[in-house]
Amino acid sequence: MKRDKIIFYVATSLLTLMMLFSVSMYFFNHDEISTAFTSFGYPTYLIYPYGIIKLIGILVLWLPGLKTLKEWAYSGFFFAFVLAFFAHYMISDGEHMGALMALMLLSVSYIFYKRIN
Repeated sequence: MKRDKIIFYVATSLLTLMMLFSVSMYFFNHDEISTAFTSFGYPTYLIYPYGIIKLIGILVLWLPGLKTLKEWAYSGFFFAFVLAFFAHYMISDGEHMGALMALMLLSVSYIFYKRIN
């Protein structure tokens, strides 16, 4: 049980760091992210709401209880990472590995969240 908790906390912490880096880019390096969103064909007005939703998702993953919201947060991140992977892959900008790493960390976090609960 202790090993499972350690793996969960390490995976979730690394995922949190990746998401906080991503959110900080959204809020503090808006011009670069705007260019990236435009190259994907996404509207730039989604940048700030998407950053806020990522913060809320990470917060839900760390708060105790909230089992239904955690499931929604995990599924939301899953779809976001899969779509990010394919978006980066399709425009061949070489950034798809970050989304793949996030997807792997999310999977490990979810599997061990289920094991410890």
